[in-house]
Amino acid sequence: MFSIVEKSLYVADLDLWVDSMRARERGYVSHGHSDHAREHRVVVATPNTAAICRVRFSKRSQKPVQTSFLDRRPPRPPCVFEERAMNVPWDEGEHRLTLFSAGHVLGSSQLLVEGERGRFVYTGDFKLAPSLTCEPPEVKRCDVVLMECTFGRAQYVFPPKDELHADMIAFARRALEDGGVPVFYAYSLGKAQEAIAILGGAGLPITVHPSVAAISDVYVRQGVALPPYACYDEADYVPETVLIWPPSGRGLPRALRNRHRRTAMLTGWAMDRSASYRYGADRSFALSDHADYPALLRYLELAQPRKVLLNHGFEDFVHRVRAAGFDAEYLEEHAQLALF
Repeated sequence: MFSIVEKSLYVADLDLWVDSMRARERGYVSHGHSDHAREHRVVVATPNTAAICRVRFSKRSQKPVQTSFLDRRPPRPPCVFEERAMNVPWDEGEHRLTLFSAGHVLGSSQLLVEGERGRFVYTGDFKLAPSLTCEPPEVKRCDVVLMECTFGRAQYVFPPKDELHADMIAFARRALEDGGVPVFYAYSLGKAQEAIAILGGAGLPITVHPSVAAISDVYVRQGVALPPYACYDEADYVPETVLIWPPSGRGLPRALRNRHRRTAMLTGWAMDRSASYRYGADRSFALSDHADYPALLRYLELAQPRKVLLNHGFEDFVHRVRAAGFDAEYLEEHAQLALF
């Protein structure tokens, strides 16, 4: 039996939370993005995800937290990481669990649970397109799949990678040739490293926000060969470089305030005509860590589940999945389904 509680999946037979939105006693973390990774007492994750989480999780003070004169709470104990290598199964009671690549960001994984009632896969965030900076994605046959469907509408068909990369490189070069600063807004984990690989791989000089540098350093330590990049420092910043900046840090550094700049947002939502206007950028490029519409359907063709459960996306995608011949439903909060 599993249930959806507080937008989180709980597998009762395993006493395991899956990408829980709250810190739990023991939780599986599919990848290091903040909307999936919480500081559980025990974190089940791949070694690469564990390395990213160790950097991303806030440093805990060893001093008691004081919220009032009468309320003194002890510091939260540190996480214990239960690292599980991809495609190395382990047993818990009557079930066998396996993590395998989701191709979303470095270390991202899917969860396969096998028991006498069949094979269940939780995809988490995934993509099928090849990446320059993370493990190749996998698809495993299963009886039931719980699949995210972020871009589950027909207009979300991403351009070919070669075309996308060429457009990004041309945008950056034109800005530099015009004496401006090309600024690419990208999440610190995943898209920022992909942008470094694309733009730096074309020989362009790269400067990144400190939060991007911190995660990129993890990538390098874990064996990803990134082109050279410099961490932004106001004292020695050289404007004649490509700047990669997180969307949450939209306040650009003072060194750029009086300089000509060209801005670009990296997001799958760039397929929307209003994307550049919505993000306040000169351009938007459809560089995404998620599967586009055709890839969502392709995943199901490869996995061949008898039951499809959908979440984190457009609810009307369920009708397209049913039209393709699958028994499908969109999961609502508090749903309870007996799968094991």
